[in-house]
Amino acid sequence: MKFVFVYGGVMSGVGKGIITASIAKILSNMNYEVTCVKIDPYINFDAGTMNPLEHGEVFVTFDGGETDQDIGNYERFLNKDLSRRNNITTGQVYKKIIDDERAGKYLGKTVELIPHVPNEIIRRIKESSLGYDIAVVEIGGTIGDFENIPFLFSAKRIELLYGKENVVHVLVTYLPIPKTLGEMKTKPTQHAIIQLNSFGISPDFIIARSEREVDDKRKRKISKYSNILSDHIISCPNLETIYSVPMKLMEQKFDKKLLNDLNLGFKVSDWTEWNTLVNNILHSEREVRVAIVGKYVNTGSFVLYDSYISVKEALIHSGAKLGAKIHIDWVSAEQGSDLSKYDGIIVPGGFGSRGVEGKINAIRFARENNIPYLGLCYGMQLAVVEYARHVLGWSANTTEIEKTEFPVIDILPEQEKLMEKNAYGGTMRLGEYAAVLKKGTLVYDLYNSSKRFDLDSSKLEYYRQHAPFRLGVVRDNDVVIFEKHRHRYEFNPKFIHDFEEAGLVISGIHRRRDGINLVEFIELPKHKFFVATQSHPELKSRLEDPSPLFVGFVKACLDNS
Repeated sequence: MKFVFVYGGVMSGVGKGIITASIAKILSNMNYEVTCVKIDPYINFDAGTMNPLEHGEVFVTFDGGETDQDIGNYERFLNKDLSRRNNITTGQVYKKIIDDERAGKYLGKTVELIPHVPNEIIRRIKESSLGYDIAVVEIGGTIGDFENIPFLFSAKRIELLYGKENVVHVLVTYLPIPKTLGEMKTKPTQHAIIQLNSFGISPDFIIARSEREVDDKRKRKISKYSNILSDHIISCPNLETIYSVPMKLMEQKFDKKLLNDLNLGFKVSDWTEWNTLVNNILHSEREVRVAIVGKYVNTGSFVLYDSYISVKEALIHSGAKLGAKIHIDWVSAEQGSDLSKYDGIIVPGGFGSRGVEGKINAIRFARENNIPYLGLCYGMQLAVVEYARHVLGWSANTTEIEKTEFPVIDILPEQEKLMEKNAYGGTMRLGEYAAVLKKGTLVYDLYNSSKRFDLDSSKLEYYRQHAPFRLGVVRDNDVVIFEKHRHRYEFNPKFIHDFEEAGLVISGIHRRRDGINLVEFIELPKHKFFVATQSHPELKSRLEDPSPLFVGFVKACLDNS
């Protein structure tokens, strides 16, 4: 078993997750079996209850884990599913230790920070890495954070247990260029290296993030003050797309140097398809302009997209496949905007009442003006509310907002009971669920053309054995796909007939084992593109395998431009 540990120095938010994903992609492309692990030092058990404006998007794994958004980066680069076990938090570690202590599993011993906390951390890293050749482990935060100390201790312990020949340490750091000086400064990086050394860890590689290339003079200076080989200091300046990072690293022979340090043989890898897609991102002549109307957009005087990062990347993936550049405007649902200038409109997921009427207005504008529309989770629920109000003429709403005569979106009884107990963490409808698609619909055609039927049919037996509730009831000749979910409210089944009579097509359902049918996809057949889903298809989109719904949406936007 080989381990590559990735640490951050100087400051957070410099792309440590993308570097981790790129390292894993490089190794995976040489046919090594690779996995990624993200360690988050916060005491939260998972990311599920965190504010997206503070923490970024909550990524959901196939088995229902609410994880850090970097798990999404790993999946997008590796083109494979990861488990909830691939995200380790301080909260998980301490909860397990305390539960074991209460159950008497320590046989009367004093439970202490050392050795019990590192032992549990190491156990979790090994568990999530079982069966792989190499595990790339990213430790969140930056060197010097108090909460990181047990994880740094554990990384050093793994080096001692497995031998230095099986462990590589990579420090991702930032070299600022103060405008008043006009010179790239290495001192913050030097201090980050010293701090890492204080835990007994000597970085084997420095990956230097910066606004522009790190020159040889700066590399020699870092090498001189840190006892790291100059050719192991890798420059990674800001690039136009994150998907160029693996090639940037390989330009400096990082792949060969890394394998040499891991005592592994170099294998020639094929990057043809990847490079073609990256070239499409960078150089496509066709363009589309998309409005994403959400409430997790503004923080103070800044506009952020981390709350919807998977939506952004899914659009980029589809543009790469279709040869189109995607220009995204982040539109606040609370402030509104002129939507007539856009080729397509997306309303993504969200919770609560803030910005709801703005989203409904955007949906109505798209529907009435024949502008391509894609609704995701809450974006489907509010599309149902909009249709009920302005086509059926009902004073409808979702019961998440208010009690109403026409609760077209309502909470399921089991979710209501959980809310009464204030059981918020990990209790939503989470992870992959099966959807049976209606033949002859646009949604069916999109999944069929992407060959997602073939990919997902192999999961049927897995879910029959391990999680039948995710599969529900599947009959002979059903066409089944799987998408990820994260929500509590559903399309109220008692109104399905009314909507179908009014022209709304239910193009996919999940048949629960208790006989309740949950609506998964809706569409309007006479519209250029009006599709919405209760799921989060953006969470399963990858550069080499984009989401079928997003491909269909971008294609419609191109036709509309």
